Amino acid sequence: MNSTQQTTLNGTPCIQLCAGGYEAYIAYELGSNVIRLRDTKNNIDVFRWSPDNTADILASQSEIWGLPTLYLPNRFADGILKTSDAKYHLPINEPDPWNNHIHGFVQKRAYTVVEHHADENCAVVQTRFVYDENDPFFEYLPVKFRLDLTFTLSACGLEHQITMTNCSDKMLPISFATHTTIQAPFVDGAKQEDMRLMVPIGKRCELNERCLPTERLLEPKLIDLEYKNGTKCPVLQNIDNDMYQAETGELDGQSFYGAIVEDIASGKKICYQVSPEYRFWIIWNDKGFNGYFCPEPMTAMIDAPNLELPADVTGYQELRPLEVFTASQRFFTV
Repeated sequence: MNSTQQTTLNGTPCIQLCAGGYEAYIAYELGSNVIRLRDTKNNIDVFRWSPDNTADILASQSEIWGLPTLYLPNRFADGILKTSDAKYHLPINEPDPWNNHIHGFVQKRAYTVVEHHADENCAVVQTRFVYDENDPFFEYLPVKFRLDLTFTLSACGLEHQITMTNCSDKMLPISFATHTTIQAPFVDGAKQEDMRLMVPIGKRCELNERCLPTERLLEPKLIDLEYKNGTKCPVLQNIDNDMYQAETGELDGQSFYGAIVEDIASGKKICYQVSPEYRFWIIWNDKGFNGYFCPEPMTAMIDAPNLELPADVTGYQELRPLEVFTASQRFFTV
């Protein structure tokens, strides 16, 4: 029977969703992070998690557990963010030699639970973060907005939808990502070396020593094509910000816009579908030996508003006052 309930997981307040053979825990006070998603039938933990994690650990390492939602994601050179009507100076939180602002702030904020309910089809929770002058980041980015996250769990897996509303009289920069942490191995009792990652990549976005785009888009080499043909082992080797344009792949002979992780010993898979707003993938694995890796979908390139490339290449967008932006993702197992 599908259900939702207020609960705690290792002391962390959560809304628990149960539906369709899955259970999910949404830590609404910790950026509405999905700190656990489990397929209880197939013994699969999708996201990186630990039974020893306390709320303090999750809060201090908010980007490397579960499914954290990032705005503004990745890096901005020298903390500069140029919009069509302003220039903002974000705090430098990635010091020399990078000297960037990285990953924004919404993954560190407490959200309000708007509602949660279940029926015969699914279990749903909606959370909300209202950003205004009461937030300490507002001195750097004085543009009010409302961010609604809706999580729907069913036999079709977990859908994660973001809705951003510009509540200001200024242009609101739009760039979103999830720093998706996939458990390695994700099947109980499996081996990391049996994992393979398929990402339907296009051109590689070349990065410099500061992990910023050079604005060169390169044809993929053989090592890049390991992602496209599904032969890439995403752990036990260092993968450090491999960034690509996204393309459409296949799943069971059907068009599929997303990434797929397989345990080749059992044939079990995590399928990670994203909406067309996510136009880039970055793959990173924290040097490869920490039990997880991150296939990160992004709506815009790193440092997108500051690049000379046109917006239809970088993916960068802005919202006018009262305009709304939406994007979604879905995780399911087969």
